[in-house]
Amino acid sequence: MAFEAFAAVIVGLSGGLAVGGGFVAFIAVLGIIPRLIQLSKRTTALRSFEWAIILGALTGSVATLHGITLKVSPFFTLPVGLLAGMFIGMLAAALAEVLNVFPIFTRRLKLEKYLIFLMMAIVLGKITGSLFQWLFFVKY
Repeated sequence: MAFEAFAAVIVGLSGGLAVGGGFVAFIAVLGIIPRLIQLSKRTTALRSFEWAIILGALTGSVATLHGITLKVSPFFTLPVGLLAGMFIGMLAAALAEVLNVFPIFTRRLKLEKYLIFLMMAIVLGKITGSLFQWLFFVKY
């Protein structure tokens, strides 16, 4: 019994380190933190941005693993959801920017003049899907 528990701890820690390392590498390769600092013109806040991401990832991991839920007002979830959506949107935009996905996609399909419509369809689809999920599947 003790060996099984020890093995579970080792496997869990190993998996967590692998996923965490991949997440950090992904964010580092995309250059999200330097880009945020550049856009916000807050060069002195580098450590704050780094710690915000670290603490957010740790808090999310602990809350997910332990099934922690908060009974809060829907008015509190609005800014939290907005901030989470902004982070995911920046992550997706940074990935697309690094890979030059959309320009290559539109050039190959000879649809360069429709790039803005493609971008707007993605944005509106994301907004619609998020609203649908929150309005119909999230129970307060």
